[in-house]
Amino acid sequence: MKKIVSLFSFIIIINTLQAQELNCNVTIIQPQVILSDASIFQTMENTIEEFINNRKWSKDEWAQTERIDCNLQITIESQPSQRQFKGSIQVGSSRPVYNTDYKAPILNINDRDFEFTFQENTQIQWSIDQHRDNLSSVLAFYANMILAADYDTFSPEGGTEHYLICQTIVSNAQNAPEAGWKANERGQQNRYWLVENIITQTFKPLRDLAYNYHRKGMDKMFSDLIESRGVMTAALLELNSIHKIKPSSYNMQVFFYAKADEIISIYKPLPAAEKQPIYELLKKLDPGNISKYEKMMQ
Repeated sequence: MKKIVSLFSFIIIINTLQAQELNCNVTIIQPQVILSDASIFQTMENTIEEFINNRKWSKDEWAQTERIDCNLQITIESQPSQRQFKGSIQVGSSRPVYNTDYKAPILNINDRDFEFTFQENTQIQWSIDQHRDNLSSVLAFYANMILAADYDTFSPEGGTEHYLICQTIVSNAQNAPEAGWKANERGQQNRYWLVENIITQTFKPLRDLAYNYHRKGMDKMFSDLIESRGVMTAALLELNSIHKIKPSSYNMQVFFYAKADEIISIYKPLPAAEKQPIYELLKKLDPGNISKYEKMMQ
């Protein structure tokens, strides 16, 4: 009996050590006109989930309970041929807040330039040394982007290694025919600028915010609400420095796509005088959501 218990414990330990980093849910939205059997889209979901969830993306050991919850929604708008697909990919991720059941949104990216080839019964292959195809490169880019953003919330600039991997993926794809990889595409709202910006000194306040807002702020709200919220406020106000140099940058838009509703819920209950500085900041940095922020002051 002891041997059976020991073996069972050993299996649990091995499974924990081998747990990968991402717990990704993939959803494929089919096009109206389909040039192949519709079952290909279920196969596509399963193949992409297997590629994302079963691959080791980092050097660290992750327990099963530490895996990052994330999701990919791929909307296929057209199917030029049986194996070619065009559309967009929505990337989202979250991280747990200490001592609560709440999961804070970290990323919310809508990439509208997603064109790829998919063949059934073929595994997705990726290597950091080359651009093999657009599907593997885009998926690897966002897997590393999710990891980088998550690491940044747990230690100062902790995601640098994975941002640099993203930069390598972009560099490898410069001769790719598909859009999304080059500096002059879609008004700088693309993968190139998403990573190019975030690793520059200009955007350091955004990376500092990731750590201060989440680790020193949200994770400590249960023990000292006033102090932790003060840290979060100070970190948010530092974003002014980015706005002065690069107003309306893609990275700032991505940040507010993910965090606007959460910030509103945190500051809405406060007295008007206390939340006024954040309200003024949000109106300036994220003017597209002014109507939301006005409700925060009501």
